[in-house]
Amino acid sequence: MPKVKSYSAPWLAKGSQGNRLFEPSPDTLRSRAFSPAYPKKKTVPGPRRTIARRGSEIFVAVGKEIRWADLVYQKESYATRQQSGRSGTPRIKREDSAMSIVAEEDPEMTVGVRIIKTPVADDIRQLIMSPNENFLAILTTHTIHICVLPDPSHLTSDENSPLKPKIFTLGPTIHVTSRTPVVSALWHPLGVDGTCVVTITTDAIVRVWELSMGDRWSFDSPSMSIDLKKLADGTTLDQDFSASTSVTNKGFSPDSFEMQVAAASFSTQGAGGWNPMTLWIAMREGDVYALCPLLPQKWSPPPTLIPSLSVSVVTTVASIEDDPEVSEHEKLLVQQQLEWMGELDSQEPTIMDGPAGEPDVEIYNRPSRPGIVPRLQGPFELQSDPDTSDDLDSSITDIMVIGKKTETEDLMDGEDDEIDLKGGDHEGLSMAVVCLLSTSGQVRVYLDTEGVKAQWLPPKKKARLSRIPEAVESPSLLAFQAIDTMSAVEMNEDSWPVFSPDVVSRYNFFVTHHAAITYVSLTPWIFRLEAELNGDSEAGTDFRIGLLVNSQSSRDRLFSQSTADAAVPLAAAVAIRDPDLGYFLISATPYDPVAMTFDTPDPDLSPLPQETTVYEREASGPPLEFYEPRPVYQVPHVFEEGSALPTMMERLRTSRHKTVMNQEVRLSPLTLQIFTDAHKVLSDETYRLGVAAAELFRRCDILQTELKQQITKANEVKGRIDAIRGVHRDNDTDKDMYELRLAVSKDRQKKLVERVEQMRKMVSKATSRPLSSKERAFISEIKTMDASISKDSQDAATTKQQLWKRLEDVKRLQTELAAEAQALINEGEKEEEEGKMGATPTKRGHVRAGSDLRIPQDVRRMKLQQVQGLLQRETALVEAVTARLERLQTSA
Repeated sequence: MPKVKSYSAPWLAKGSQGNRLFEPSPDTLRSRAFSPAYPKKKTVPGPRRTIARRGSEIFVAVGKEIRWADLVYQKESYATRQQSGRSGTPRIKREDSAMSIVAEEDPEMTVGVRIIKTPVADDIRQLIMSPNENFLAILTTHTIHICVLPDPSHLTSDENSPLKPKIFTLGPTIHVTSRTPVVSALWHPLGVDGTCVVTITTDAIVRVWELSMGDRWSFDSPSMSIDLKKLADGTTLDQDFSASTSVTNKGFSPDSFEMQVAAASFSTQGAGGWNPMTLWIAMREGDVYALCPLLPQKWSPPPTLIPSLSVSVVTTVASIEDDPEVSEHEKLLVQQQLEWMGELDSQEPTIMDGPAGEPDVEIYNRPSRPGIVPRLQGPFELQSDPDTSDDLDSSITDIMVIGKKTETEDLMDGEDDEIDLKGGDHEGLSMAVVCLLSTSGQVRVYLDTEGVKAQWLPPKKKARLSRIPEAVESPSLLAFQAIDTMSAVEMNEDSWPVFSPDVVSRYNFFVTHHAAITYVSLTPWIFRLEAELNGDSEAGTDFRIGLLVNSQSSRDRLFSQSTADAAVPLAAAVAIRDPDLGYFLISATPYDPVAMTFDTPDPDLSPLPQETTVYEREASGPPLEFYEPRPVYQVPHVFEEGSALPTMMERLRTSRHKTVMNQEVRLSPLTLQIFTDAHKVLSDETYRLGVAAAELFRRCDILQTELKQQITKANEVKGRIDAIRGVHRDNDTDKDMYELRLAVSKDRQKKLVERVEQMRKMVSKATSRPLSSKERAFISEIKTMDASISKDSQDAATTKQQLWKRLEDVKRLQTELAAEAQALINEGEKEEEEGKMGATPTKRGHVRAGSDLRIPQDVRRMKLQQVQGLLQRETALVEAVTARLERLQTSA
């Protein structure tokens, strides 16, 4: 659970330049002022996601325009102005190319804040960032626009005029005010380069748009449209499930009531199994459906998706092929999956360069067999769902799906390469988690125990299988937990709570509604449940189940809005984690921003256990927090608004009833209507002023209590400081006390250094690489030689004597051979001299002295050369063996 460090950001407070991001425009204030007295039309309920982020940049929708700024730049600018100490003095603005001086006296110079003009005709309801953060989907109640985001350098340029980037209208003849409202626009997680948008309208029509900047037609017509009401009643693949182009109004039908879409969601791109291509759809009345696989014509899977699906499908086919208990309907579905995977495996993907620093992207074509339109799975049976009689609990407003973890152990078995998975997709639960949010603020957590897989309707020749009773089995979700985020007083049927993901873990999220922002974490039981599913725990079954049941999700209300008015909703919270901003959460009311800074948890460096003295036990204790963060009191905007009565009177003077304004008051229906309208305006303004004054009185009353708590805590801090300084002791003992503490600190520091050194040695040993076969053979040879020359080894005594005996024999042989060679040389020289004196050459060149036989001269020389070569070789060998034995003996 994150610990709130601060409930405010001074660089976003009133009076700062960052606050201009959230200031309402004059037109918006004027329309809000007259909305209670002159309601033009009923507001269409829906989510309010008016804040989007790109790194540290945020885009805030205010009315019909978008404010754009970099939070890090705003924070640094505010710090620079605070250091200068003088407001209104010129400030040097950071610039890449040049330095420019901006005078802060000019209120029209919006440094670091740019306005993006949009062609929308109504207030912006949602801003949805694309996966690659280069496009922004802008949604009103009925229309959708795609904005090509400008470069961040525009925020630090000298130009401060409103920006007009390229903005394309999505479906100019489809998403219009004469059609049904738009529920959501989702960027498909498997779209190529993040350019695939899936739009869902309240009449249960899903459209897939594959955008291309070079093809304007891609913004006019979707590549695929599916009418879920037709698909729910479909029986074969050959039917037409596309949305009707007719604009005629239809009468009431049960499908239009029960299949009114409230929200839709994809899981993340790195989720395992079929999750990334599964669209979950939640209906307003509480039903949940799934479409799998829903893919664009061109799609880009992550590296592990296709191999994992191939292994899963082949394994399933092999397990049920000869099983007589498996129904024909299930076998048909598995054969369809195998056919789909076969066409996919036969493709040669197109390689496209990925973003900077990312690997290349593989692009596949959507398989056409068995069909491009999947089967509508659902409505899901919500097992163990708590019964409730409150209609607000069953009115769904949002859905969030957390895909199952990616399992790569089987895929990478025997492989040397490792797959780098981002976002913690390889950790967590091996099944999908589906969270539903209702109007009452209740979060219901479900587990997809069966796992959604790809399904298609049967072909026309096998349509009879769909009529088999045993084949018609509705899928189910297992209810795990229900979490309330609103009190009974705060519930309102006009509220529309929404989910927001967290940046720390995918199993953490925020719930935002008109009354508060609540943090919910599922991690207390997610990893414990996964350990139970894997059988890693050795405890008893009852004990493990008890632990799992008692480990409920953590919930913490981070921010509460004092008014709790559904007419003043909070924008969906956006979490940011940046080195310059920290762990940051930002939301907004229609008037002011809501910012919170969380304390980033540090690694647990527990101190060494040591014995403490009596004095230290007295002075030590639980860590005392010097301050407690509290929400900053925001002055109600009612105090700053002007009255709408003068504007109303001015309108009457220019209307067709202007003569009444200059006459005496007479009793007439017109006079009654004028007084009634004026009474509505005044009653609404006085009521809001009264509520704001009551809130101010309560805050002043609470301020006294908080001041007393601060004084009490200050006294505690003073007592702790006095105890550390030893004020209550004699002066003679102060020096001894300080010296004792200093000695203890030095001793503890020495132990810490030794502990770190031991850990370093341990880590260095643990991270050593295994020895190769050559290194092991060399070590074995060294050990053998060491054993042969070691004096301590009794077993090596015989070997040692043999080695030295061999050395002596070699030396003796060297001496004998050298003597024999010398004798032969001398004898040969002597015979040569004698042959010169009286010998007669023979026919073949031999010499003969008397009757003795003599050796030829050339043969004798050759033999002498051979003997000399052998002697030199033996000499070198003996010298080498002697040197090696001396080295081994020295090293031993």
